Amino acid sequence: MKKIITISMFLVALVSFAQEEAPVEEKKFTLSGSIDAYYRANLNAPNDADNWTKPGTSFANLPGFALGMANVVASYEGEKVGFVADLVFGPRGTDAIFASPMYSATGNIVNQLYAYWNVSDNVTLTMGNFNTFLGYEVISPVGNFNYSTSYLFSYGPFSHTGLKADFTLSDDLSLMVGVMNDTDATEFNPTGDYAFGAQLGYKGQFLNVLVDPSFFEIDFTGGFDVSDKFYLGINGAYYSLEDDGGGFYGAALYPQFATSDAFKIGLRAEYFVEDGIFGAIGTGVADSSVFAATLTGSYVIDNLTIKPELRLDNASDNAFLDNDLGPQKSLSSFVLAAIYSF
Repeated sequence: MKKIITISMFLVALVSFAQEEAPVEEKKFTLSGSIDAYYRANLNAPNDADNWTKPGTSFANLPGFALGMANVVASYEGEKVGFVADLVFGPRGTDAIFASPMYSATGNIVNQLYAYWNVSDNVTLTMGNFNTFLGYEVISPVGNFNYSTSYLFSYGPFSHTGLKADFTLSDDLSLMVGVMNDTDATEFNPTGDYAFGAQLGYKGQFLNVLVDPSFFEIDFTGGFDVSDKFYLGINGAYYSLEDDGGGFYGAALYPQFATSDAFKIGLRAEYFVEDGIFGAIGTGVADSSVFAATLTGSYVIDNLTIKPELRLDNASDNAFLDNDLGPQKSLSSFVLAAIYSF
């Protein structure tokens, strides 16, 4: 009996030691996402759909009570490999995948779909479809302070499909290089041409370059914590189509101030210029420009964020309709958005 007890105790100790020495890898599967809806009204222009006038930007432009999107993100994170499947449903999601060559009009709901391999502590390879690395704003409203989006974001790329490599060069310095299909052609390569991109990051400031078969873009994105309560975001970009086909350039500042843990207020002040007749502002006049000021409040209640927003777009030429359906240079509007994240 003593031998049996002794052997049993030895086996228990051996198993316990083995478990301590060789822990089982923890595999993390997560499901997250958001939904958003909003109310929008013009303050100095018609509010019926037949005579609807709006800023020349993406998202949050529908009249009255309107839907954004449902965003569901499934992800798996292993020690070395993982994936992200980011699905979108609703008007904002459809607009985000507008250039999918085959399936955007017939049910494509993929915003991002990629797998990655942590080759080492300092190198990660990613292949698939991923949102763009350029710009200050993103597709998901959870990632933006302002609910409506800027001209710079709306006319830069949304997504890429390809292969990229991320390098951690030091605690402060990072580098990304990638080869991709034509920008926003997310499902396959319809042209046989490829784009090349790079991002150099230093202490939260990023210089981005994208060389596409049809255009070239350089972009700076960054920001600074001026104090514990005050943050200043910065974005600037230059975009040029090939063969002197026009383009755009501009800059935006994003000062944000936290009045409490639950409430913040922020301003986006953007100056955007069309080079030639690019068509972004909607004036039909070469070299038009627009100054857009967007004041947004952000109130957080658990997982729900409420965002009231006032926006003024002031163009250099007539770009909007007034209440008498005549042309005007300025448009003021109000948005109230509700965003729930999980």
